Amino acid sequence: MGLHPITALMSALGVLTAVYIAGWTRAVSAVRSLGTRELSPATDARFPTPPMIGLGFVTNFFDALGIGSFATSTAAFRLLKMVPDRVIPGTLNAGHTLPTVAQAFIFTSIIPVDILTLLSMIVAAVLGAWLGAGVVARWSKRRVQVGMGAALLAAAMFMLMTQFGVFPAGSDEIGVRGIKLAIAVTGNFALGALMTLGIGLYAPCMVLVSLLGMSEKTAFPIMMGSCAFLMPIGSLRFIREQSYSLRVALGLALGGVIGSIVAGVFVKSLDLGTVRWLVIVVVLYTAVTMLMSAFSKNDQEEVPVRARV
Repeated sequence: MGLHPITALMSALGVLTAVYIAGWTRAVSAVRSLGTRELSPATDARFPTPPMIGLGFVTNFFDALGIGSFATSTAAFRLLKMVPDRVIPGTLNAGHTLPTVAQAFIFTSIIPVDILTLLSMIVAAVLGAWLGAGVVARWSKRRVQVGMGAALLAAAMFMLMTQFGVFPAGSDEIGVRGIKLAIAVTGNFALGALMTLGIGLYAPCMVLVSLLGMSEKTAFPIMMGSCAFLMPIGSLRFIREQSYSLRVALGLALGGVIGSIVAGVFVKSLDLGTVRWLVIVVVLYTAVTMLMSAFSKNDQEEVPVRARV
């Protein structure tokens, strides 16, 4: 007998994760071979600070419960001046990859979803992320600021839609076929590309799934599985281009894996209505300040420094 499709999918994810860890480890080793001289955020290989690890824990704890981690992390980066704006997209993707993989293993095993729908949407998201990461990694600081400002406004809109329940009536459907499947694939391709810009896939994917008439619960394995497969692919491109903050990404990964496991295994669900309102306010504020920085004459363009690794 062959492997069950979900077992095969998780096995493939395990292999991809091992490839990602090996690729990132090689990049970190190459950076450390340069010595202690700090050339750029991408070559700062010091151990993460407690705030960096704590941020990873908190954002991924709520991520596993459906809040999303990209918008909240971006707000913290700007508030704490933790990451230069130009490398925020790469830091988000590289840092949140391993926590998202942990979430995918947890939720794909406990929530039923149609395998064809799941696989089709995952493949589409991966293709979108691969193409998107190659473009965004080479963007200037100002272009990233404008793109992320717009993406954060979109994220806030999707969160508001979730808060106000702007979805079709609930359904027990766990998959789609025909034109609905084509829409699902096209939509997730676009969301995969947007992931590389820093707009989280969770909220818009939940909207997409609901609009297609599927059970809202199926959004969890779909969105977490999509992110778990697309993020290693996109992140390795950011790492190769040195378009991320290594130290902060390590902190997000260390704290995030623990936060994801605590939320997914031990907490599983919370009343998050008030938390979502707070997140929406923070995201809107961050979006506005990001756009203001992009068009400020005092915010000079920074020239990225690449190390030979």
